[in-house]
Amino acid sequence: QLTLVESGGGLVQPGGSLRLDCDVSGAISDYYGIAWFRQALGKEREGVSCVSYFNDETNYVDSVKGRFAISRNNAKTTVSLQMNVLKPEDTGMYYCAASKVVLCAGQGWWGAPYDSWGQGTQVTVSS
Repeated sequence: QLTLVESGGGLVQPGGSLRLDCDVSGAISDYYGIAWFRQALGKEREGVSCVSYFNDETNYVDSVKGRFAISRNNAKTTVSLQMNVLKPEDTGMYYCAASKVVLCAGQGWWGAPYDSWGQGTQVTVSS
């Protein structure tokens, strides 16, 4: 398993921006990709975005397309989620997770087995 540590959450007004970082350590070479998930109070967890470690393919849930951008550094030790034009419905706990098998460009990437998870960082979008 990997150790994942999220940072960068906070309180922001609607229309604002935040950047979340996921610091990754461990046997990175065993893993195909990293994804960001979020969970709002009383709602199910949903996949937000995914990036492949091997070919940089990315994917996003429809509700964030055009507003969020996922990226990773060359060493694969940091995966960032740049979030722009934030909306109140983006509020939630954001988690990064790692998978040994996920194909980020494919359908259902959020349902792949993720065996390493961070502790989460809270994002609150409110005026």
